[in-house]
Amino acid sequence: MSHLDAYRRTDDLSAVPGPPLPALAGGWRARVVDPDTRDLDLVHRWMQAPHVAAFWHQAWPRGQWEEELRRQLSGRHSLPVLVSRGEDPVIYLEVYRAARDVVAQVYQARPHDLGLHVAVGELSMTDQGLVRELLPEVTAALFDADPRCTRVLLEPDVRNRRAIASFTAGGFAPVGEVLLPDKVALLMVRTR
Repeated sequence: MSHLDAYRRTDDLSAVPGPPLPALAGGWRARVVDPDTRDLDLVHRWMQAPHVAAFWHQAWPRGQWEEELRRQLSGRHSLPVLVSRGEDPVIYLEVYRAARDVVAQVYQARPHDLGLHVAVGELSMTDQGLVRELLPEVTAALFDADPRCTRVLLEPDVRNRRAIASFTAGGFAPVGEVLLPDKVALLMVRTR
């Protein structure tokens, strides 16, 4: 991955803020997940769906999802987000700082790089073009929210052809395969 330029491994990440909430346009709305509302039940249900569980590997009990969401909300690594088109949420995102993530062990993350985990929870909403339509809006909003961010990345499981096709159509370019603890992933990047 020599074409992903390096940063100094000694960079201090303490001044880098947590991931921002993207302010979306184009009819999309994003909000932070609130585990004290029905959001918890929605995220828990979506993660149990076979098409999500097959690649997220997080079909956990409700209590474990509550702990996970609270952990994310209390730190500066990842932000759980629900994205709506109209009234109801249709996509679950985790916006994360790549330099604080396990992915930084397999590529040289710049301090302000952002990553995304993306799940369309309802099987009936897959193959509707939602992800390919949303990704340009999300990346533009993330670049606006953090002017020092020059790259947004995704790391889908190499077997998840549906996601890879949607991510490519949404403007992300494949960089190469990387080995993460729970999968062989295709690192995909969109630059400013």
